[in-house]
Amino acid sequence: MNRMITAHLPRLSVLALAVLLAACGQDSRELGERSTLGLDLQRPDALIESASLSRLPKDLLAVPLLRDTLTEDFVFYYEHNADRLGLVGSLRRIVYERDLKLRDNLLDELLDQPADVALWKGADGKLKHFLMVMQRGGLAKVLEPLAHIALDDSQLKQAGELHVDGSSVPLYRLNYLGDRALLLASHGDKLLVLSSPGMLFGDDDKLGRDAVASVESLLDGDNPFAKRFGLKAREQEQQRISLSGEYVAFGYQRFFPAFAGLRFEKGEAGWSSFLALNEVDDQPRLDFTPIWKAMPMGASACVAVPVAPGSAEKLLARVGASQAVSEDLEKRLGSSAGLCWYADSRLHSPLLVTHLDEAVTPELDQAIGGLFDGMIGAFEPNAENGRFPVESQSIADGHIWRRQVGSNFGQYPAEDSASPDALASRGFFNVSLARQGQTLLFSLDDRLVDKALDTLGKRFPPLAEVLPSAGLVPGYLAPERLSQLLEQETLDSLPTNYEPVFRNAADTHLLPKLRALGNYGPFALTLPADTEADDDWKWVPLEWRSL
Repeated sequence: MNRMITAHLPRLSVLALAVLLAACGQDSRELGERSTLGLDLQRPDALIESASLSRLPKDLLAVPLLRDTLTEDFVFYYEHNADRLGLVGSLRRIVYERDLKLRDNLLDELLDQPADVALWKGADGKLKHFLMVMQRGGLAKVLEPLAHIALDDSQLKQAGELHVDGSSVPLYRLNYLGDRALLLASHGDKLLVLSSPGMLFGDDDKLGRDAVASVESLLDGDNPFAKRFGLKAREQEQQRISLSGEYVAFGYQRFFPAFAGLRFEKGEAGWSSFLALNEVDDQPRLDFTPIWKAMPMGASACVAVPVAPGSAEKLLARVGASQAVSEDLEKRLGSSAGLCWYADSRLHSPLLVTHLDEAVTPELDQAIGGLFDGMIGAFEPNAENGRFPVESQSIADGHIWRRQVGSNFGQYPAEDSASPDALASRGFFNVSLARQGQTLLFSLDDRLVDKALDTLGKRFPPLAEVLPSAGLVPGYLAPERLSQLLEQETLDSLPTNYEPVFRNAADTHLLPKLRALGNYGPFALTLPADTEADDDWKWVPLEWRSL
């Protein structure tokens, strides 16, 4: 959330320029098929609805955990951001050259207004593109002098025109910091800002047909964002932040489409959290209890999700499983799965737990072993048959499959391998899959699988012992252990001998905040016990319960 807001709020100061929409000559408009970025402007990945953008960072710091970990750098970040400084510099130049009489606090007034900010992911998965709609209200008169600026400015040009309610609306492009640009438009009492020309224009410099239609409907008073997130009109909320399931799930939502999104809102009583569910055909009733009974205690962070019926069969078919095996596993796989990260392991090697709804046959064990053999492994030029063999072991009411997989990121050094000369990398994983009764366990870290087997065998306590017995628990967070895990990953990725500059920055700025995070006790995220996904975008309260 820190990255999402601080990366985009700095550039919203450009709203002061959005009223530079004086009448000008008409353009002949030729629409292209699509915009360069190809975004669906009616389906953002995140939405910020704010009663005051300037107050949003401070409102977020009303949450004690965020206050202690983000510190004042978060509040004042956008004041010194390069984008904001570049835009402010452009505005001041225009005001000075045109001899306009505007107050120095104009930007603060603009940001202290209600606004909707929709955000989309970039190619790297980060929230990178934004569209902001703001009601001008009384600011129109304050900014009226800007409307007399000549349109021959070196940084501000008309880029095209929009058609709104029978009128032609100029679309402006503001260039700043050399190679960056924003698009601006105004109609009636609405101001609109887009973070990149590629959101509207195609590679042929023509407006994309679908994108421009979405923008024109926004200026005409339509607001698709509330419908996108299944939201009702805001009443008393001062701030509301909604995140789609596609964004939160890092692209894996197709496996658990019942999870629709998350929402955080601040009202008079403070911040509240909500989780949205979608209705999915044949989705069983939510029950995460088997997951937590198999997860070993001591996790840093955990999440449990409802798995979509039919998703396993499609996935297995894509990795080469026979139709019979795919159908057999799909018939038996349970309706939920869970992931947990542990401080004594690595960020890239969590423990996955799921369960089977039906008893396992010897034939199914054989099929599971065949899938493991076919899917898990790395090419080792010096190993027999190009890969290390799968080690298969029967246990009481279960089975274990293991294979060494060479990787420079493996948790074991190459010299610990039984065949170190066969490894082409500095390390290796001992990837493990196990079935104990009707529970399936998988991890790149074999020690986590062994610990889970001890948990199922009642030789190690389960995470369920510390979780609330009432209600559904879709998540667990242990800040102390999470800070240890994140500190370990930071230090490992920034060795002093090779990354002295970044390591020093991490030691000075990041590690103290991670250690401040570690001062908090564990939390369980709980939903009401009767929660069920019986409609699309069904929002239910998500409680952060201290343990």
